[in-house]
Amino acid sequence: MYKEKRGAHSAFVPIRGLKYHVLQWQGGDLQPGLPPVFLVHGWMDVGASYQFMVDALSDHFLRGRRLIAPDWRGFGLTHAPGDAFWFPDYMADLEFLIDALAPGQAIDLVGHSMGGNVSMCYAGVRPERIRRVVNLEGFGMAATRPAQAAGRYGQWMDELKALHTGELALRPYPDQAGVAHRLMKTNPRLDADKASWLASHWARPDAQGQWHILGQAGHKLKNPYLYRWDEMQDIWKRISAPVLAVEASSNSMGSWWKGAYTLADYHERLKNIAHVQVARIEEAGHMLHHDQPQALAELIENFLA
Repeated sequence: MYKEKRGAHSAFVPIRGLKYHVLQWQGGDLQPGLPPVFLVHGWMDVGASYQFMVDALSDHFLRGRRLIAPDWRGFGLTHAPGDAFWFPDYMADLEFLIDALAPGQAIDLVGHSMGGNVSMCYAGVRPERIRRVVNLEGFGMAATRPAQAAGRYGQWMDELKALHTGELALRPYPDQAGVAHRLMKTNPRLDADKASWLASHWARPDAQGQWHILGQAGHKLKNPYLYRWDEMQDIWKRISAPVLAVEASSNSMGSWWKGAYTLADYHERLKNIAHVQVARIEEAGHMLHHDQPQALAELIENFLA
């Protein structure tokens, strides 16, 4: 199994009626002038997912610096009651976490996938709180139309019923190896050692020995709200921090959106940001922080220096 180079400190932060789980890595005594780096994960993932990239960072970069990786509500060890999860809550959770863990400081913000979308939105809503943003394949969504609203609300209610009858439950796995196999099936570039390590943070066994994903099934529901690019465009235009948009060489958008939203569309959207640069990591898929942690660590170090 993979052996982490840098151990993380696990803690729970009370915010908004939740016990928010966070991992923290710290390189010696904190140095004034070095902003904390928040690492926010994507959908159906956990904060520990950044471990490989953290291990690839240089001692020089980490010296005097603090890295903070929360488990979003309803993921990992951050349990959240209820059967629905809303995008604005992630932004509010991030704000409360910054208030609690970095009061009065501007932070560096790294977000993957869903976490990248949260990061971009937060950086436009609270530009004064963000020094720099690294967006890892947080492409956003295809623009929607008002005519889609009724159907989406109906689908959401149908899926809510399926959730409460158990039809949308997350399937258990017989053991840790089963979880690791699932991770490698989703990402063929992930080797067995890393997959086994991730499985121990991505799932937990119950009293009968069945392993359950640390993510609430409510995350699988269709979001009833439309993705209004015109609103998000205005938010992106308000981002004042420099943004590094990192892409993998394997274009996931092609398989996700089937032409409804393309990488070229995303690049066009990025033109709304005042200070943005695009970087590409070769031999990597959507989970680029697993596939090429060293290359990603070097990009992040150079950008945040």
